[in-house]
Amino acid sequence: MKKEYLDIRNKVIAATAIAAVGLGTAACGTDAAGGVTAQAQAKEQTEQTADDVTKITVAHTQAYKPYDFIDENGNSDGYEVAVLKAVDELLPQYEFTYVGTTDDDLLIGIDSGKYDVGTKGVWWTEERSKKFVFPKHYIGSSIIGIAIRSEDADQITDLSSFAEYSGKLVPIGAQNAQYTIVDNYNKNHPDKPIDLIAGDQFSAADGYQWVLEGRYDAYINIKTSFAANVESEQGEYHDYAERLRFIDYEGIPTWPLFGKDQQALADAYDEAWEKLEADGTLEKLQQEYFGYSLFDYVPEGYQIGDEL
Repeated sequence: MKKEYLDIRNKVIAATAIAAVGLGTAACGTDAAGGVTAQAQAKEQTEQTADDVTKITVAHTQAYKPYDFIDENGNSDGYEVAVLKAVDELLPQYEFTYVGTTDDDLLIGIDSGKYDVGTKGVWWTEERSKKFVFPKHYIGSSIIGIAIRSEDADQITDLSSFAEYSGKLVPIGAQNAQYTIVDNYNKNHPDKPIDLIAGDQFSAADGYQWVLEGRYDAYINIKTSFAANVESEQGEYHDYAERLRFIDYEGIPTWPLFGKDQQALADAYDEAWEKLEADGTLEKLQQEYFGYSLFDYVPEGYQIGDEL
């Protein structure tokens, strides 16, 4: 669509130049007095047309499959990247280029103006909202749930039944966003809270192992992480696959982050997002990259800034 937009505009410019030539050299200003030629006018107009398209640099993480990653051919790929590419197709006034980078460089780069927008499966926080522009529409969601022993699957089917069963959850770092999610759950279920303990950082293997040993009865995790590390035959912890089960809880919206001077771009993203949602493109991409709808897991009526 962007190419068609430029082709049409350039054809109009070319036609204008040809018509000008037909008026004669005198009218074009080719006399010795140094008038501007039609060819020069056409060249200037073409350069102005190119300037009408704003170049946008999009940063993304390189190994967060299937959200954002670099494929085997060195190309930018992933669900969130695919959505932004579809957005770009609807915005002829912009041209997106994609750069794979680290989590830290992405955030610092957007804050400093090195990148215009970035995506990495990021959640909204009040602190981030002070540094970046969040659009109205989230791009996807990160689905949170608990890993439990398969033998307990008939008794633990959701967070409420887990709280009834024991509520013994593997400790979570207090700075981890998952800690806040469980804390908010407890505020909403004061009669049967989950045993929320702030703990030090440890590896995923520790969490899975502690559940299997019976020290705890659940380990909070992200659905795609469990799928990649436990369910996948190539997963680092695939040996636990038969002994563990994952139970979905809730989808936490993920957002593209825009620089503070990119409000107009964020608004354009929102307009394009609405078209992509209406024509089914977003659902199609979610099925392609995940096999299920990310939006189905987000609480109905969610508004940016809501506690989850």
